[in-house]
Amino acid sequence: MQLTQFTDFSLRLLIYLARLPEPGLATISEIADYYQISRNHLVKIANSLTNQGFIMSTRGKGGGIQLARPAYTISVGDVVRQTELNMNLVECFDIRNNQCRLIRNCFLKATLYEAQHAFMAVLDKYTLADAASLRGSVDLSALSADQSQKP
Repeated sequence: MQLTQFTDFSLRLLIYLARLPEPGLATISEIADYYQISRNHLVKIANSLTNQGFIMSTRGKGGGIQLARPAYTISVGDVVRQTELNMNLVECFDIRNNQCRLIRNCFLKATLYEAQHAFMAVLDKYTLADAASLRGSVDLSALSADQSQKP
């Protein structure tokens, strides 16, 4: 499974805000510069996160965006669920649009459903405060080595 860039940037924006000292106010331009990503794209993300209740926006001089509630109350799983448009790993998970011809003889669907459920269960265990913590950073060099060994 691969999360969309929208979800990735949403999480990054929220993590940035979670790392700010109180009162935790930042501008879209500041965050865009920090991550070297499109300001226009971040504006769309910030609007979505505001509508979903993750952040608050203050207009005008001295305005900006901040978390709408404490970082420890925001589940990473909730953010992913709200920002991903399609969480279906395979076509047959979409009951309305399923065109799979193998559905009647499929033994894989239950396994993939369990895997997806486990993925979300892990994300639900962590909060934005956990993700924003500089402690517990993962060394991804082992992942790179695993990827290079794929056929």
